[in-house]
Amino acid sequence: MGLFSSEIKTMDDLFVHTLRDIYYAENQITKALPKMIEKATNPQLKQGFEQHLQQTEGHIRNLDEVFKMMDKEAKGVDCPAIDGIIKEANEVAGEVDDKDVLDAALIAAAQAVEHYEITRYGTLITWAQQMNRKDCAEVLKRNLAEEKATDEKLTQMAESRVNVKAMQ
Repeated sequence: MGLFSSEIKTMDDLFVHTLRDIYYAENQITKALPKMIEKATNPQLKQGFEQHLQQTEGHIRNLDEVFKMMDKEAKGVDCPAIDGIIKEANEVAGEVDDKDVLDAALIAAAQAVEHYEITRYGTLITWAQQMNRKDCAEVLKRNLAEEKATDEKLTQMAESRVNVKAMQ
């Protein structure tokens, strides 16, 4: 079902569709992160990716909870956006020979993923609040807070260490 599908008739339908979009994205991210962990050479970056993999598994559990609150089946819908971001990350990482530059590329790829997730969660929270589903909004806020924190950690790591080392 595409975003402008005739199956989306109400805000409830749009909310559930977008929930399924981020559910798919989170599941794809759990498949991509182990590859990023394997490629990363900076120990703190590796550890950060490992921690985020655990968080992402928690995000999926939180989304399962929101689906239950909505009395909907927890399932994903194809998300070409996240597929494209992950594909691009794999292609760029495959082209980098210098391990320090590779770490910088991995951070950039991870931040592209984080920014996508941040936009989706922000939208879902706003809609949930406007639909008087504060219960759903509160669960989604937990995911958003972790995504923002991860993005900030990646920025700090890039600016203080990884990018500096890659430029030497």
